[in-house]
Amino acid sequence: MSTGRGIPEEVIEAVLRQHDIVDTVSKHVHLTKQGKYMKGLCPFHSEKTPSFTVTPERQIFHCYGCGKGGNAIKFRMEIEGLTFPEAVRIMAEEAHIPYEDKGRGYGDSPRNQELEQLLQAHEWSSKLYHYLLKNTEYGKPAMEYLKSRGFTDKAIDTFQIGYAPARWDTLVQFLDKRSFELEAMEKGGLLSSRQDGSGFVDRFRDRVIFPLHNRSGKVIAFAGRVLGDGQPKYLNSPESKLFTKSRVLYNLHQAKNEIRKTGQVVLFEGYGDVISAWEAGVHNGVATMGTALTESHAAILRGMAEEVLVCYDGDSAGQAAALKSIPILEGAGFHQVKIALLSEGLDPDEFIQKYGAERFCHQVLDGAVSSVKFRLIYLRKNHILLEEDGKVAYIKEAMPIIAALTSPSEREIYLKELSADLQVSFESLKQECNELRTAMQKKADAGDNKPERWNNGRHKKGQASMPTLLPAFHAAERRLLSFMLQDEEVSRYVGERLGTNFNIEDHVAIAAYLYAYYAQGKNPDASHFISSLHDERLEQTVISIAMMDTPGEWTTQELDDCIREIQKVPLLEQIKRKKEEMVSAERAGDYMRAAQIASEIIALERQ
Repeated sequence: MSTGRGIPEEVIEAVLRQHDIVDTVSKHVHLTKQGKYMKGLCPFHSEKTPSFTVTPERQIFHCYGCGKGGNAIKFRMEIEGLTFPEAVRIMAEEAHIPYEDKGRGYGDSPRNQELEQLLQAHEWSSKLYHYLLKNTEYGKPAMEYLKSRGFTDKAIDTFQIGYAPARWDTLVQFLDKRSFELEAMEKGGLLSSRQDGSGFVDRFRDRVIFPLHNRSGKVIAFAGRVLGDGQPKYLNSPESKLFTKSRVLYNLHQAKNEIRKTGQVVLFEGYGDVISAWEAGVHNGVATMGTALTESHAAILRGMAEEVLVCYDGDSAGQAAALKSIPILEGAGFHQVKIALLSEGLDPDEFIQKYGAERFCHQVLDGAVSSVKFRLIYLRKNHILLEEDGKVAYIKEAMPIIAALTSPSEREIYLKELSADLQVSFESLKQECNELRTAMQKKADAGDNKPERWNNGRHKKGQASMPTLLPAFHAAERRLLSFMLQDEEVSRYVGERLGTNFNIEDHVAIAAYLYAYYAQGKNPDASHFISSLHDERLEQTVISIAMMDTPGEWTTQELDDCIREIQKVPLLEQIKRKKEEMVSAERAGDYMRAAQIASEIIALERQ
């Protein structure tokens, strides 16, 4: 049986069985046990007090701060920016579950059809640009430029590099002839609107084109580098339904297997660096596209690797960016963060072209230093160590970095290096470090947001939301659905006595889905039930209900009380309407009609 998303139900069930919610979440969030729940700081929004809750018993998560929730598949979708089919495929591969996606993987909703059209348009556009580069007169100047930059034919094919001609309508005509809706193509970032509103023009003109892929390998955007001195020098596709800069990493689709195999990812700043490094044998390299490193980028990479090696440009801007990346990467929970040191202010691409692949791998990558060592090197450049004032200032800035280390042996190593480097007594440095460490621990104990590595730079002060007091019938409906999620017998009992006569529209739909779910012979399982829903709003409502602290045992009296509370609502509404009718009849002087309505009201009130 298929889910309507082109994925067999047995595959989804196997994925959820193999991916425990606590194990899945723990790779990104530090969880602590609180009764039958696990709690931590939400990875999806900034908060100081943990409101992110995982229920191992029901295999779901829910954040009471931002409202996000779901099962293990939903968590991977949210944390890594994946579609449902992408998340299932990746998780199936990780658990060695056989999975052949015979459908398109997107379903048949209008929104998904629109996404399919955009994906197809991007794929064809990529092939057109690549063909124009390699096989036409238009592409010759671009090919000469690429060859002058050291790009080989093999690299051009591997990365499907292309060329967009200087004409205004090459892609417009290409897409129009293939019956693509040009307005949708403009929204998807392939075209631009004319200033006078009379039509559309190509977004990319006279540029070398680098296709950007999602992690499944589908083209979702482009990066264009101008030929000559035009501005802007680099142009990326705008953000669209397919492309979100903060969640896309260049070359991840090709690098992901090597990243998983080695447990390490090399992070570059640009696509040229990735391609040159690939040619040099570095097949676990990725780059951010047109944006600084984000927490989403870091979370995606942490899901695949335990070690990250930052290889940014050797100039001051590149090294400053590397410094900024450290708290983000450490906050994502990488076991080791290393920084490559490039000499002469070169970027990785320039270094490889000048000194070759072997020297790049051995000198730059193998010679990468720890994040602590890099911080100290970076600080050192800002001080004149030949002067006493410079030494004192450097020690003052370096000491908090060393004191924050949890390992005594690590602290000792760096203190000894500092002692030898500055000709300062090791004992005096150690004493100062210990005093600072004591002060830091006292300060940390005073707050409730300790500087643990899993939330550095990610969580800031938030405000807890106040619980809302629900009307009695609304609370009764939620309680009844909570029992129904836990027990098929309750669902059958409620179905016979209430059916879908709930008062909240979403509750009507959830009850109907539950009756159908159990009719298929399935066992009570909130996580699996959520996966059977194809509606974001219903999913969130079910998660909220499943997180209720409802007892596992129930009585028919408790169920009947809830059912009576729910059935009151339409009667109360009917009484309200009758009273309005009675008032209208009295105003019109129709006292016989008013008396008749009054007796009807009494009968309804008796019910």
